[in-house]
Amino acid sequence: MKGTFNRRKDRKGMCLEDRPVLEPNAGGIDVGAREMYVAVPPDRDENPVRVFQTFTEDLLKLADWLVACRVTTVVMESTGVFWIPLYGILEERGVKPCLVNARHMKNVPGRRTDWHECQWLQYLHSVGLLRAAFRPEGDVCAVRAIMRHRNDLVQMASQHVQHMQKALTQMNLQIQHVISDITGLTGLAIVDAILAGERDASVLAKLRDPHIHASIETIQKSLVGNWRPEHLFTLKQSRQLYRTYQQQIVECDQEIEKLVRGFEPRVDPAVRPLPPDRKRNHSGKKRRKKNGILEPGFDLRTEAYKLFGVDTTQIPGLATTVFTLFSEVGRDMSKWPTSGHFVSWQALCPDNDITGGRVSWKGTRKVQHRAGQLFRMAAYSLHHSLTPMGDYLRRMKFKLGPQAATTATAHKIAVIFYTMVKNQVEYDPSMWEARDAEREVRFEAKLKRQAKRLGYELVPIEKKPAA
Repeated sequence: MKGTFNRRKDRKGMCLEDRPVLEPNAGGIDVGAREMYVAVPPDRDENPVRVFQTFTEDLLKLADWLVACRVTTVVMESTGVFWIPLYGILEERGVKPCLVNARHMKNVPGRRTDWHECQWLQYLHSVGLLRAAFRPEGDVCAVRAIMRHRNDLVQMASQHVQHMQKALTQMNLQIQHVISDITGLTGLAIVDAILAGERDASVLAKLRDPHIHASIETIQKSLVGNWRPEHLFTLKQSRQLYRTYQQQIVECDQEIEKLVRGFEPRVDPAVRPLPPDRKRNHSGKKRRKKNGILEPGFDLRTEAYKLFGVDTTQIPGLATTVFTLFSEVGRDMSKWPTSGHFVSWQALCPDNDITGGRVSWKGTRKVQHRAGQLFRMAAYSLHHSLTPMGDYLRRMKFKLGPQAATTATAHKIAVIFYTMVKNQVEYDPSMWEARDAEREVRFEAKLKRQAKRLGYELVPIEKKPAA
């Protein structure tokens, strides 16, 4: 057996059983907002457990003490964001940090104090019972930090949109029920005109964009209400805050663009041109591009092609989320040996509890996983899609129900993404034709078995040649 056996006593003098040590130079850190409890092997220092404050000077002393104790790897819990500064310092000192999920070591009673918990972490890590969480490279983490901050800004901006709608409703202005989006050209133009002092409904209705389906008369009727000053004040502040958040989002887009352009491209579009865009609607026209994640001057598809080496935007459902997905999983798929490991990490596959040779529970783990949520959102958006992936989603909805169908489709999208990025192959929609043919054969065989069971025989109808 690999490793050595160690025997030691805990703080109360109780002997721990002999155990195989797989990581003899392992340490454990209980992360806190104000203090860090650190444990090293008992033979490395007279006081194998020490407490450090979270000031930068104290964290540097913590790292120096670990190096002096010949500790090469340290395990810590992913507690909020308190672990991030220490993680970077340990990497600079050459100590490998191992970030673990807190629930993976909470299933053993006792050892609830910080003093004992850091020792328990050190013990579990030394015998190889903890698995490190995935953390991408530093440059990918930089993009992820800005991207997550941008998502927070989008959520906060949406709250002020709701505040504007509330203020309009309180003044009995029903414009938000006449146009589909109050933050569009027509909606914001009308709101700005109202805040500038315009009260004539006929003048406000003339700000209607030609693409609005509602007529000028309908818009004019919706703009007749009471102009109470307290609601106008609320509308003014909400509009200003929404404009401020939109400006901040644009700055985030510019910063993301700068960071993305700093990555070494996997492919040069000048040498290997971007494949043709196959994502067309039933009329053959190119789909209208939604408000993108980045600025209009930023070619989303080309930059994603340079990053991944393949055109991942051709995967159904992932047209506008590839950069968010890049910030969460990166582009190095070697972190996961197979696609099964990749989807299991995101909780996109069934999990079984087997006891006594029988399956006692079967279902997906309920975890909050950002990358898995992105694939679920991609799957959910395919309900009306005419692609084979959309057909698969609707077929699984009929068979499994909405929630399980979304997870099953997200599983398939994640496998395709993993295979494309790792093997550097382009998305080929023709692969669905062979699978559809196989499914038709299975369905026909199933009908024949059912008919035979009931005493009938199926006779195929000869198809008439087309005129």
